[in-house]
Amino acid sequence: MSPSGGHAVVRALVDNGVNLVFGIPGTHNLEIYRYLADSGIRHITPRHEQGGGYAADAYARVSGRPGVVITTTGPGLTNATTAAATAYADSIPMLLISPGMPRGMERKDIGWLHEVKDQHAHLEAIVDTSIRVDSAAEAYAAITATFRRWRISRPRPVHIEVPVDVLDEAYDPSSLAATTPAAGAPAATAGGPDAPVPDASAIAAAAGALARAESVVMIVGGGARRATHEVREVAERLDAPVITTVNGKGILPETHPLSLGAAIRLAEAHRIISSAQALLVVGSVLGDDELWGHTVQASGTVVRIDIDERQLDKNLTATHGLHGDAAATLRLLLDALPAEVRNTLGRRATQLRAACDADAMREGRAFADYHAALREVLPPETIFAGDSAQVSYFGTAHQWPSLRPGQFVYPAGYATLGYGIPGGIGAALAAPGTPVVVLAGDGGTMFTIQEFATAVDLGLGLPVVVMNNGGFQEIREGMADRGIQPLAVDVRSPDFPLLGKALGGEGRRADGPAELAAAVTEALRRTVPTLIEVRL
Repeated sequence: MSPSGGHAVVRALVDNGVNLVFGIPGTHNLEIYRYLADSGIRHITPRHEQGGGYAADAYARVSGRPGVVITTTGPGLTNATTAAATAYADSIPMLLISPGMPRGMERKDIGWLHEVKDQHAHLEAIVDTSIRVDSAAEAYAAITATFRRWRISRPRPVHIEVPVDVLDEAYDPSSLAATTPAAGAPAATAGGPDAPVPDASAIAAAAGALARAESVVMIVGGGARRATHEVREVAERLDAPVITTVNGKGILPETHPLSLGAAIRLAEAHRIISSAQALLVVGSVLGDDELWGHTVQASGTVVRIDIDERQLDKNLTATHGLHGDAAATLRLLLDALPAEVRNTLGRRATQLRAACDADAMREGRAFADYHAALREVLPPETIFAGDSAQVSYFGTAHQWPSLRPGQFVYPAGYATLGYGIPGGIGAALAAPGTPVVVLAGDGGTMFTIQEFATAVDLGLGLPVVVMNNGGFQEIREGMADRGIQPLAVDVRSPDFPLLGKALGGEGRRADGPAELAAAVTEALRRTVPTLIEVRL
């Protein structure tokens, strides 16, 4: 028998180096599952498609490889859209594959199972692009083209919709020959030969302006995740302090003498930025989701590097806009910089870092002792998965020093709740052998608590630490600040340790930082996850 269209989908994933997918089988995607079992691709089954999407997002952040999610039509796909929007906001490569209405039946409103008015249009409004194909060969080509595009452009989520009748009908595999990618092509490596780079005159002008400035600050965002070596070399050549966004956390190791940490939302950081004669901004839109009400005020030269040309003047106009891949462009800039520059701001980096840390501590003091206790017992390569919770953005973002990108997986841009547990699962699958700790609040944890059972299924010794403040503390405080009577922010929590055991793992309470450190250390030795409650 000839294979069905589901074979073309799976073959495209295999040919593009995919070795792990997240998904839940449903009535309309069974032809994909027919061929997954023998494909060599590991399949992870979450308890909910949103959890699968968050796990795929974190997997991509830690591994550098795209996260892949397979859903069924309608509710299966719409369940995953919040995770897709999270990946879009933070420029994470995620591939969503779903069936769609049979050809010719779109927008007919005929009461078909899982029918959505326009599923393709729904996703098009959320992800970078949604592609509806008409044949098995087109499905293969669309998946392959997506992986190729990620290698040379801004990596954002893509949805590919394969009509159910295309998945079900037979096709000729020889029709795919013309679109087979080059053997061994990496799945998502930036800086390839086709990635854009600025022309030599633009590089020379930017290098000259930076070399002449007596105070230079680098601002580094998530678009520089694959330029860690180049960021470090340029920072050292310029002797420039480096401030990162949370998405850029760890691109320059936060133990480096020039690192000011993920400080971009802090008033102290903006005092440093606004007084500098030159700014070098790499891979960041400088949006409010990272700046928290601040705007970047430049007093002199602004050099911006971004693979997305539209970013070069967003929120801060560049005097020197360099459209190109971050790593390749920084290498060219390094070659153009003279051995001696005028900048002396790097000599004050230790003092500036202390000022930023003190600023961060004003909001993060409640979590400082807990992070300090964890630093005493955990190796420096430990990965933390956070949530849109105070313990994450006031605590871990500033209080856990990252040595590389992907050590703090956190939904900075979309600020979704529920990321923590599935994010920890994705991180653990991406970095087996590396300790992973989930540190989140009680409100967000309850959004995706069912994924704790997924971690049990996978045998992950994952500590899930719940900082329990009895509801939605950030919103509670926001209401109080506005003089609003608190409403709908005080919610009852379950018995978290008992719930951990009921879901097949372990559970315990920790009273204070020392007990938390001991509980996390013990949890990492297990082969099931542990739900650890800390009552604030």
